Amino acid sequence: MVLFEALFKNSAHQNMASSIGNVFSRLLSKKKQANMCLIGEVNTGKSTLANRIGMDFAGKPVSRVSEIPHETRSIQTLEKVDFQKDGTQLELTIIDMPGIATKVDWREFTKYGLNKNEAMTRAKEATKGIIEAIKELNNIDLALVVMDSTRVPFDQVNLTLLGALEMQKKPFIIVANKTDLPEASPEMIKETFPQHIVVPISALTGEGIEDLYEAIAKIAS
Repeated sequence: MVLFEALFKNSAHQNMASSIGNVFSRLLSKKKQANMCLIGEVNTGKSTLANRIGMDFAGKPVSRVSEIPHETRSIQTLEKVDFQKDGTQLELTIIDMPGIATKVDWREFTKYGLNKNEAMTRAKEATKGIIEAIKELNNIDLALVVMDSTRVPFDQVNLTLLGALEMQKKPFIIVANKTDLPEASPEMIKETFPQHIVVPISALTGEGIEDLYEAIAKIAS
């Protein structure tokens, strides 16, 4: 159902680790504001992380969270977030993107108690949200690519997202989330993407969150 691959056709993977800071610095030299998105597969904890950042720096959440996949089906934003860390000050707009998937099957939603009509509506909204999220990448200055560290990271969604960001020369940080779970393996994500910045965290407990803030500040400085 979701043809997000077509939107990324011919995207090429390039090594941007050494140029991330320079690109972002050039962006910030033109403005004190930055659009920072959280993007990744479905149910990687993007909204939980967005809410933690929003609460830490603005005292406000960004999105609603749920165990049902595709809870975030439209782009959610929180503006005028006063990010401050290690002497870096930045006015952020936090953009919580819908989860990206290669397909959305309405039948999956019925497992969570939704009836057929509700499930089909959710699937349609999720599909629309995925397309909107991919298009919104044109407007962001920094991306937090959130991965579930309990899953194998080298899949189509992650590889395609990273390729698209590299092609557009967008700075990004890979966030290895859910380190609070016993089966988590952030080391696998680091080994899979050694050329990129990878920060292990638990958006739920806050473990490692200061390391993420330091990484954001370093890129922005």
